[in-house]
Amino acid sequence: MIDAAARRGVRLEIHQLADTTHTAEDAARALGVGQAQIVKSLVFVAPDGDGVLEPIICLVAGTNRVGLALLAAVTGEAGVRRATAREARELTGFSIGGIPPLGHLRPVRVVMDPDLGRYAEVWAAAGHDRSVFPVSPAALRALTNATVAEIAEDPSTDSQARRLAAPGS
Repeated sequence: MIDAAARRGVRLEIHQLADTTHTAEDAARALGVGQAQIVKSLVFVAPDGDGVLEPIICLVAGTNRVGLALLAAVTGEAGVRRATAREARELTGFSIGGIPPLGHLRPVRVVMDPDLGRYAEVWAAAGHDRSVFPVSPAALRALTNATVAEIAEDPSTDSQARRLAAPGS
């Protein structure tokens, strides 16, 4: 990951934390920043024409959730779904909770949540659940060659949908 950034002329400053950063909430607490400043690197997959899974990494603000319909529209992949933990590890080389936005085993398509651009600095996983690095959203986009697009669900719509789908509502 450090080498991938260096090839693009960016030096990353990795911070090792005493506490786990397995969740965005954990990372924000350990760093003393807002949860929305944490970059969640979420792995999704879409089958290609031969049934081989193509990884898609979504870089999402720590308070947001990816909407599958939004991601499908942005990527043009109707069959996109969340990767299993095993698939995420096999496709990126990293375990969930420590997946960095760059430096994966193979080239990946990256889609970035525009909400990350609200901050001068965001924090991303650095390959382990206790290592992170700060980066500007502009540098993050450039390092990952990300497409910036609306992929986050509206939390009020999501919670309303869950209430309507719940038995007895």
